[in-house]
Amino acid sequence: MKKITILIFILLCCCNKEKTAETSKAGLKLIPEEDTYFKQIKNNDVKLPKPSYGDWLFSHNENGQTFEQYYRSKHIVPTKEENIIYIKPIGNFNSLQKKQIQLVNEYLEIYFQLKTKTLEPISNDVVPNSARRMIEDHEQLLAGYLLNDVLKEEKPENSIALMGLSELDLYPKPEWNFVFGLASYRDKVGVSSIYRLQDGELTTENFNLCLSRLLKISSHEIGHMFGLHHCTNADCVMNGTNSMEETDRHSIRLCSVCQRKLNSCIQYDNKKRLADLEHFFKRNNLIEEYQAMKKDISVIE
Repeated sequence: MKKITILIFILLCCCNKEKTAETSKAGLKLIPEEDTYFKQIKNNDVKLPKPSYGDWLFSHNENGQTFEQYYRSKHIVPTKEENIIYIKPIGNFNSLQKKQIQLVNEYLEIYFQLKTKTLEPISNDVVPNSARRMIEDHEQLLAGYLLNDVLKEEKPENSIALMGLSELDLYPKPEWNFVFGLASYRDKVGVSSIYRLQDGELTTENFNLCLSRLLKISSHEIGHMFGLHHCTNADCVMNGTNSMEETDRHSIRLCSVCQRKLNSCIQYDNKKRLADLEHFFKRNNLIEEYQAMKKDISVIE
């Protein structure tokens, strides 16, 4: 039986920039106090149920990552020279898919509170025949080729993260059926495919479901680039996922611990971010997502 995977992460979290923190006289990092905001939204964290067969945590023994571990780790942080997230479309996208990419750009800018730009798309022709194959009734591209030979060659100005979005299915190596995404966090680049997020074909009927999936996977992948590990604390967009059904089941919300990690890195206004997310979800008729933000806002007002 061929192995099937949903997400493959190359977790290379070492980086040449380290989070700046206060230090004691002994030179040790001091952990900042958890402020009222995180204590309040912690009330809305939902405990993960015991994993069932097929779930990510059923087959992956992960210990998670505490805030203290994250704070003391080496991870990228925005600077004046590196502060823009880039999206690189790869392939030929129809009008509905282009609309989703536009919304992903808008969402990532709100989610990370950092400028996000979409670069001009490139053709699938950049991938040679040696890095392509046919499987069943469709073509796949070798994810590693896109990552190492295409995206790493991109040098957009002031980039802190670069995510390629492929319209075609991806595979990581010949013995694997497919992969949703591949990333090198050390190099701050990743590539994801929209092919399997769209239930065969993106339509106006499934647009919001497919958009929700893309928002989750994009923010999850880039979250890893900022040093966040898989979350085992609560139902969270940083949970590991082993199937599309599990992705759909998990929340798009960052739990209180992961929010605190991201905020310690990027240092945005937490209440503004929450309000921006609520408005985005309401404006795009993402009901469950809107309700989650509204619930968080209700406990901090």
